[in-house]
Amino acid sequence: MGNFTFLMDEPNYAMFARACVEAEQALSLSPTICALSARRAFELAVKWMYAADKTIRMPYKDNLQSLVHEPTFRAAIMDEKLCEMFQYVIKAGNIAAHRNSRLKPEDAIFSLQVLFAFIEWIDYSYGTHYVKRGFDPNAIPAIRRAIDAKERKAREDEARKQAEAQLNEKDGRIAELERKIRELGDQLAQRKESQPPVTVSDELDYSEYETRKRFIDLDLQSVGWNMDRDVETEREVADMEGEPGRRGLIDYLLKGRDGRPLAIIEAKRTSYDPRKGLQQATLYADCLEREYGYRPLIFLSNGYMTYIVDDHGHYRQVGQVFAQDDMQRLMTRRGKAIDPRKIPVNRNVAGDDKHYYQLEAINAVCENIHEGRRRNLLVMATGTGKTRTAAALADVLMRSGLVKNVLFLADRVELVEQAKGAFGDYYPDWWLCNLCKNKKDADATVVFSTYQTMINAIDTTRADDGNGGDRPIFSSGHFDLIIVDEAHRSIFRKYRTIFEHFDALMVGLTATPRDEVDRNTYDFFDAEHGVPTYVYEYETALRDNVLVPYLNVEASTKFIDEGITYDELSDADKERFEEDFGSGEIPDGGEVSDGLSADGSPSVPDHVAASDINTYVMNADTVDTVIRDLLDHGIRTDGGERIGKTIIFAQNQAHARFIAERFAALEPTMSANGFVKVVVSSDDRSSSIIKEFKDKPNPVVAVSVDMMDTGVDVPAVVNLVFFKRVRSKIKFLQMIGRGTRLCPELDCVENLDGHDGEYVGKHHFVIFDYCGNFAFFRQHQQTVSSSVPTSLSERIFSRKTELIQSLQSSAFTDDESAMALRERCIDDVCGQIAALDDTTVAVRLRREAVERYRRRKAFEFLSSAAVHEIVNELAPMAAYGDDVYALRFDVLMYGLMVAAAGGDGGDSAAGDVRGYVAKIRKTVGQLRERMTIGAVREHKAVIDRVSSDGGYLEGASIAELDDIRVALRDLIRFIADEGRRKSVITDLTDPVTSRVVGQSFDMREDYSDYKAKVNRYVNEHRDDGVIRKLRHNEPMTADDYSALERIFVEQLGSRDDYEATYRGEQFGVLIRRIAGLDHDAVNAALGDYLHEGEWSQAQIAFMHKVADYVERNGYLEPGDLLKSPFDRPRPMLKLFKTEDMAGIVARIREINANALAPAA
Repeated sequence: MGNFTFLMDEPNYAMFARACVEAEQALSLSPTICALSARRAFELAVKWMYAADKTIRMPYKDNLQSLVHEPTFRAAIMDEKLCEMFQYVIKAGNIAAHRNSRLKPEDAIFSLQVLFAFIEWIDYSYGTHYVKRGFDPNAIPAIRRAIDAKERKAREDEARKQAEAQLNEKDGRIAELERKIRELGDQLAQRKESQPPVTVSDELDYSEYETRKRFIDLDLQSVGWNMDRDVETEREVADMEGEPGRRGLIDYLLKGRDGRPLAIIEAKRTSYDPRKGLQQATLYADCLEREYGYRPLIFLSNGYMTYIVDDHGHYRQVGQVFAQDDMQRLMTRRGKAIDPRKIPVNRNVAGDDKHYYQLEAINAVCENIHEGRRRNLLVMATGTGKTRTAAALADVLMRSGLVKNVLFLADRVELVEQAKGAFGDYYPDWWLCNLCKNKKDADATVVFSTYQTMINAIDTTRADDGNGGDRPIFSSGHFDLIIVDEAHRSIFRKYRTIFEHFDALMVGLTATPRDEVDRNTYDFFDAEHGVPTYVYEYETALRDNVLVPYLNVEASTKFIDEGITYDELSDADKERFEEDFGSGEIPDGGEVSDGLSADGSPSVPDHVAASDINTYVMNADTVDTVIRDLLDHGIRTDGGERIGKTIIFAQNQAHARFIAERFAALEPTMSANGFVKVVVSSDDRSSSIIKEFKDKPNPVVAVSVDMMDTGVDVPAVVNLVFFKRVRSKIKFLQMIGRGTRLCPELDCVENLDGHDGEYVGKHHFVIFDYCGNFAFFRQHQQTVSSSVPTSLSERIFSRKTELIQSLQSSAFTDDESAMALRERCIDDVCGQIAALDDTTVAVRLRREAVERYRRRKAFEFLSSAAVHEIVNELAPMAAYGDDVYALRFDVLMYGLMVAAAGGDGGDSAAGDVRGYVAKIRKTVGQLRERMTIGAVREHKAVIDRVSSDGGYLEGASIAELDDIRVALRDLIRFIADEGRRKSVITDLTDPVTSRVVGQSFDMREDYSDYKAKVNRYVNEHRDDGVIRKLRHNEPMTADDYSALERIFVEQLGSRDDYEATYRGEQFGVLIRRIAGLDHDAVNAALGDYLHEGEWSQAQIAFMHKVADYVERNGYLEPGDLLKSPFDRPRPMLKLFKTEDMAGIVARIREINANALAPAA
């Protein structure tokens, strides 16, 4: 009996029952097939819910992501954590759908577990014979017949084909089952309404009293609550539910400095969902409201999770109960806040006529906030004023009373300083603090910080608590608004503690085009993929003359494209090559001749790879070619006297410094007085150099390595040089953005093919691309990264956890050495968890997992769900030693152990083992050259065997592999210099092989999501207001037209969206095209031509064809009456007299006129 078998006995579940059973059975065949099947079963169960529950509204798209994001669907479930877990099933299924995907059994089991939780909820809510069940991994059916890797792969490929086919076809059987479930809607609704809230049990079963004392009391004290003066426990209230004499006890009553109630906390034992206490807490709040004349805040907590309940009874999870001052601010705000949509934007800051889109962005956010959406994502092209828009938005929200404290986050100190400077210019009276430089003003109105600085400040920045002690300034409720600059997925993963801790409205800013923003970012902002809150992209900004275009010069040289081949060099260059490469410093990847040359000198490489050029091999002629092209054809200023402001993006620091040296060699006079400067992270002066580049005449040329790719605003930049390969589309577009800003007063002189001349005002900028970046992104449109970097410590901790699970199988339980290794891994993992600092926010937010896995007993049997929780929740907090070389070796060795212990014997597992073995042998082999070091010589036997015997590592036991790890890990530091390849500087003739100016590059994005929103809106409001008028052929007023304009270019999207999608089509015509015309309205307009009597049957048939067309499409160009489909069987000219045709055309024009904008 599997976990889902019970579903087969319930006819109402026929729509998804078999799919669930088959998904579970598929695990024995392949985790990939299981994940695909689980996603399919989940989708069917979701669609079953839509059919069963009439309170759920169908979204404007019926794909799975739209279905699970639909607010009414989530509201019906009322379990946000469960809804969040749905993403795992969807994403695991999506990953499995890719041909080269590889899922682990625990990944698939976790998908089954989430699926089971959802099915359990459905059965509880709608079922007729509900019995509480728990998911049991041991109940998953075992395989009946072993299959080899080839058969498994074939079955996976077939499963992928079936999954793809299911996405593109309609299943008649499913549609019929949906229909039957809809017929049972009322009956199912009654069952759901009769059920009390679902509760969840857990093996950590603290009582409510223990929960309070162990967790909640400590949390309150940690944020400065005076437990004697301001916190009252077991506070009695009278007349519960308005019933005289009925009393209740509030778990916690939190009071303000005036002694009056601020909030209540309803505490539940740790094994209960804290939301179970919502109704009880609401009744307590009712009592206090009657007693004091106002309603306190409500918090629900079980010590692990805390929720706040808003004034409308809606709850959301927060990091912790708020500090006293933060609660007081919320209470003071009550009843005084104004609808932000009614607050005028300061047009001196944002939203003037030219920058209308800034106003639209602010309005879109305010609309979302008014509707209760707390997270917003703005996609705005670089240079269009994201920071300005954010400042004006903050001002609106402050004046509305919704916001007092603001946090602005950026990923570099330079960007923090730049944002603070901009806010100070816009609002000089605001109290601002750059937390990277000044902790004293941490309680300023607007705090600017890097992510890492804020992570540290949450735990360390403190203020007087009013009780003779101190408290953290940054409690969960401190900030009302968080602005996230350049929002992307790696930030939300790496620094998620910030976003889980603070309870604030959130606005993400990004210049990344909407289709390049990854799904995780949309998920974080509770947005559907491809549908941010507001979009204003580069192409629109160009049309609006808000940004300037670029002119791309795509060139290359032989060495950059092909590398250096010795045999192809001239005799003079061969001699230079031998001098520069004959020192034994041979770049990796070079093909080396055996032995010595005839005269006994060291051999030289036959070939230097193209990837080594500008990375390890610096060729003067290559760099000189690029510099000369820039100086000869770049945009110049000062009447053409010198090159305009230029950023050169270099490959690495050695490359950057070499470019600066070649500038000095080619143009010594020009390069004097700081004309060219290098901007690299290792230079403490980098921030001041960037400021000089922006504000002063010199430097004119900045050679940057990853310091000026993003965020640096220098309007005078007119030349960019892409002197490195970029493979991230996002980064590529950000680099282009360094030149897009307007500079109206700049005098420019050009001398580029077909673009000669002198003018004032930056018309465009020039990009010199010498590394094939434009060509690459023409071929690779979708380049969103799917991985986020993790630390060495996190990887080691994760692999030890996976090894603990692998070694619990029957294949190892009789192996004493393997069991001893498992015990050591458990000791280490438990020790890491035990050593976590409970006072830090990161640990507190994961308290439930920390408490569970601090107990060694939790590792007796480690389920896949447990591994998933440990790896995702606890591994990021792991911290091992400072010897990074030893840690890198640990990562390799534990990776090999996991692959060897957990492999299924298939090709992929064997490939993993071989891959690790090759890397380990290469690393250990380098130790053979260090035998003069005593510590290395002690382990000569192990080193020789590992490096020389290819089969040794593959045949070693798991315990033997760990012995090797322990023996060699501390020796790896002796070969650290092996990875530091020295640069080779040479000067060989490098001919230019290609040069093209102005080749097109399409940066437009997909607007299909906007079209879907428009279609949905029109169809949902077909009988409302102006849309009804249009459908009934009634003329529009000017107010009607203005209302339509607001709907299309503000409410549903931007003017940019509308123009890009509908190319200027009139609003009324579009609505008619979507919704059509009312049948009676068409008959009324054309009635004289539709009735028998004076018209022949052929004429009436023609007019019925016209009427049908107008009814379906709402609009008809009169000239089209002479075309298909109206020209068959007989054309209009042969059916009607001239005066009759004129009458018909006049009627058509009257119908059309009612869809057009009214005359001014």
